Amino acid sequence: MVNLGCFVVFCGVAQQRFYGGILFRGNTTVNLDEKGRFAIPTRYRDRVQEICACQLVATVAVNERGVGVDGCLWIYPLPAWEELENTIKKLSDLNKKAIKLKRFLIGYAAECEMDSQGRLLLPEMLRKFANLDKKMILVGQLNRFELWNEDAWNREQSEFKDNEDIEGLDALGDLSF
Repeated sequence: MVNLGCFVVFCGVAQQRFYGGILFRGNTTVNLDEKGRFAIPTRYRDRVQEICACQLVATVAVNERGVGVDGCLWIYPLPAWEELENTIKKLSDLNKKAIKLKRFLIGYAAECEMDSQGRLLLPEMLRKFANLDKKMILVGQLNRFELWNEDAWNREQSEFKDNEDIEGLDALGDLSF
């Protein structure tokens, strides 16, 4: 086995570790119970166990301007979160945007452990911040999950379909599908 990082992906028959490897993709409807827990879909549970021994970090989601995203949280496996923290701590404490980013991403971060039934308990402050209620959408984003309030996710999907904004399009370079 070649150790190049912390994320496990399966390539053929060999198991290799890569930073930033394909980890989580797709989306699933999940339900929040009365205690503030939701079940990680079974298709992700083995990977979460392997990658981070069920240790995850949940925090607020931010957009490209560093502003909180309405109705959304980010959930990282602990090794991916630690990598992000190492990047964030290098930002200047004299930069106003960097201070706000640190304050919210790090300040709202909460360690969460997936229990033996695959459930994750979300702290009340995060549930309130993202207006999470019974129905939610869990979206795989390679090295993390996004957890959306269902209504906010539906608005985001509509905006994606109807948006003709081309800002940042040139940064995608030669990306083809």
